[in-house]
Order: sequence, then C-alpha cells, then structure tokens
Amino acid sequence: MRSIRVRIIIICVALVAVGIGAWQLLPTEKGNTGPISVGTTDEVTSLDPAGAYDAGSWAIYSNVYQSLLTFKPGSTTPVPDAASSCAFTGTSLTSYVCTLREGLTFSNGREVTAEDVKFSFDRMLGIGADVGPAALFPTLKSVTAKDRRVVFELGAGDATFPLKLATGAGAIVDRTRYPKDGLREDDKVDGSGPYVLTEYQPGVSARLEPNPRYQGAISRTGATVVVRYFAESEQLAAAWRGGKVHVTHRALPPQLLSTLDPSKEGIQMTEANSAETRSMVFNVRKGSPMAEKAVRRAVATLVDRAQLVTGPYHSTVDPLYSLIPRGFIGHSTPFFDTFPEGEDAVERAEKLLRDADVETPVSFTYAHRSGETWGAEAAELRRQLEASGLFRMKIVSADWKDFQKGYSNGDYDAYGLGWLPDFPDSDSFTQPLVGRDNALQNAYASTRIDRLIAATQQYGDRARAVGDFKEIQSQVAKDVPLVPLWQKKDYVLSTGDIAGSQYLSDGTGIWRLWQLSWI
Repeated sequence: MRSIRVRIIIICVALVAVGIGAWQLLPTEKGNTGPISVGTTDEVTSLDPAGAYDAGSWAIYSNVYQSLLTFKPGSTTPVPDAASSCAFTGTSLTSYVCTLREGLTFSNGREVTAEDVKFSFDRMLGIGADVGPAALFPTLKSVTAKDRRVVFELGAGDATFPLKLATGAGAIVDRTRYPKDGLREDDKVDGSGPYVLTEYQPGVSARLEPNPRYQGAISRTGATVVVRYFAESEQLAAAWRGGKVHVTHRALPPQLLSTLDPSKEGIQMTEANSAETRSMVFNVRKGSPMAEKAVRRAVATLVDRAQLVTGPYHSTVDPLYSLIPRGFIGHSTPFFDTFPEGEDAVERAEKLLRDADVETPVSFTYAHRSGETWGAEAAELRRQLEASGLFRMKIVSADWKDFQKGYSNGDYDAYGLGWLPDFPDSDSFTQPLVGRDNALQNAYASTRIDRLIAATQQYGDRARAVGDFKEIQSQVAKDVPLVPLWQKKDYVLSTGDIAGSQYLSDGTGIWRLWQLSWI
C-alpha cells in the first residue's frame, strides 16, 4: 500500500459468527434506496493503478478495477476473478498461467483481452513510478499473451505471486484508454470491477455506481456508494456526529474511539485486530545523520512505545517490536530484545553514540503527513528523544502528496510512515519494506536480507518460511533502517440501518463497498 498499506488475517466477530459464506446473505429488501455515504481520511493520490501504492488509492481500485485473482471475505487463498483459472506450471514456481473469463468486458463495453492484462503489467513496470506498485514484482521477468491465456515468467520461484496478483497492483486497465509510457492525467477510470466511477472530486468525494457489465467472483454488486474524503480525523468525526456519513473507516480520532459505547448510541462498531503498523523510517543516504548506524540504534534505544500508546493514541494501538506484526507467521520481538525499554536507556544510547564518535546533540529533521494525530505522535517522539539531551529534532509536516515526494526524494532524515499489508502474508512486510528498491524509499539495502526474502518465497507451505522470517527481523533490528512503533486495532462504524460494514476490514486488502446495504 506509501501508507502504506497493508492487512492481516483479521476475522471480525460477525464473520466468526456466521461463517465465510455470510457475504451472500445480506438483506435484499431495503427501506432506503439512496446512496450509502462512507467517510474516510485516506487519500486517493492517483486513479491510475500504475501510479499509486497507498491505502486510499487501492481502496478505490478494489471496486473499480478487476485483477485476475481476488480474496473472498476472511480467506487468505486467492480465487479467480477476471480469470477463470490460474496455476503454477511445474514445480519451480517460476511460471504462472491464467486463463481469462469468456465474455469479460470493461465498463465502457470493450472486451477485456489477454493483451490488456499484458499491457497493464508491462506498463506498470515500465513506468516504475516512485510511489507506484512496481516494487511488489522484483522477480517478474516477462508477461506473454495468447488468445485468453496469460503467462507470467519469474526470475526466481515465488509462492506469494498469486497473492500479489490479487492486489491493486494487478489491476487490469483498458489498453486503448491508458498511455503506455506515462500516467493517465484525467479523473476517469476504465476498469471491469463491480463499480463504475461516475463522479469524482479529488480530495472531496467519489460516487460509485454498480457496474452492470461486471463478471467475476462477486455474486452481487451492491448499492450506490458515495465515498467522502476528509483531510483530518476531527473533520470525519464531525461528519459522523452530524449524520453526514453512514459508515466510517480510517480514521476517527483515537480519543473518540476510546469513549464510544455502541450499545447506548445505537450504532454498529466492528473492532478487529489489524496489521496496520507505524514505523519511524530512517533515510540512510550519505549526508543524513541517520546514515550512521549508531545514531539509528540510539534512537531505537530511547523510543518509549508505552508512552505513545497511552498518550496520543489513548490505548487504541498496541506496541510493536518487530517488522512483522502479531498474527503473521514468523512474528518475533527483536526490537524488544535488542533495545529493552528501561531507566538506563539514556546511558545505553549515550554509549552507542560515544563509541561511534558521534557528536551530540544530533540534529535531524523528522517529517510526517499533516494531521492532528500525526502531529501529536511526532511531538511525543521529540519529547522522548530531546529529554535525553542526545538529540534535537525539527518536525516537518506536509500534505500526503508532498510528503510522499519528500521522503522519496530523500528530503527528510527520518519520517513516520504507516503500512497496510498488500496481501495476507508476512512477505508483504519484508520484500516491500526492506528488500532492495523498497517502498520506503530510504535507500536501505542488504544482500543478506535479499537472500532471506528470496528463501521465504520458495515455500508454498508458508510455515516452512518461519525461520527465515525470524532471521530477517533479527537483521532489521541490527541494521535499524526503521523503528517499529505500534500495531493498530481497526475500527469500522456504521449507523444501525446499514448492513455489511464489517466486510470493509477483514485483512485481505479488499475494501468491499459492494457488501454495504440498507437494512
């Protein structure tokens, strides 16, 4: 997902109660037939899937574009969507073949062909946007199309390749409507997903109408939905209190969430464990003070996660001590083991800097995207680091697009970045975050970690990759290209007359707006 995106296998209480098949059991009789309004603070940076790798953009892609594969609610095994079938050929996991559904069309009426699939991948990789999804496919060497068959050839075995195809990075576009060598500049979409984008005001709203031409894994295409975008969580909260949105997802203010009582207020609230994480990322380019490992390790020593959790976040997040969050195979706690929090933290940090001949206090810039909660988090981090006398931290705030440009250009020494996994596998936290040419754009690379990542991708039985995942996390704690801060609980709120809101957060990375309906 950038904001980075991100999604664990979270199965909320409603799913557990009714089973995976519940997605087919939504009410069909509606007392209200008007659009359902969904509020969010996530931002769409591009409607072109070759140009964005963030949560807000991919949420829309889930609805207006189609990938060869998708995930059903609560399941971690991809199933055919635009494809009628997909499978590896042979045992090396280097050749993957999909066959398109017959009669598939884009919402504009043009037939979806295998050539469109090839075009979509070749184009995405060729453009290679700094904040695009090309980093997900480092082993993809070629895509060929013949009749309705699409063949993907990989440079190395990758058991996670089908999961990656099921993400927004696998979105299929109409090759007659999208330029080959650049991003589409207008606010139009030509896809084959369950919805059609009929109105769009950047940063304000998106109106989605059911696509009557859709064919795929979904049995129904849902109600008309208007997604409303808010720059600040407090603005979203005001819209929720004022009855201007029927559903909210990402992100109400932590203080509001911590005081809600759904039973008294007549609302529905889904609270689920989540794989959304936040990290303090370091720019390791030459010239930044963070290029010195001892400086990064000193910061890791001083960070007090408990104060972050109970302060700015009012206990709506949990401390995180590793690259891979709880709930994913291979999760461990190397940052807790290597940098234990305690009264002697300042002494240990001071020794790290003294032994490396680093002059103190170390001055550095820390950037975050604009927003009240982001600012409160940054202020708490500065308080902790400056209280030691070892650091001086200048805070920079920017809107999401400028912030993305800034960190990808290396303008900041450190920056706060959230991550939502692209698919429900630990690989979604390793290769995109610490692999070579990673999505964090912080210039970090490790030959050892690259080898370990490749090793994890060889196993169809993911449990066999646990040891390698733990080694990756251990190496990250030694190199400290980032400091994990917290893992978030996920909340979806809806009014009492809306069904299906729990399906917006199930850990598969699909924002299922089509599951929403009036009761």
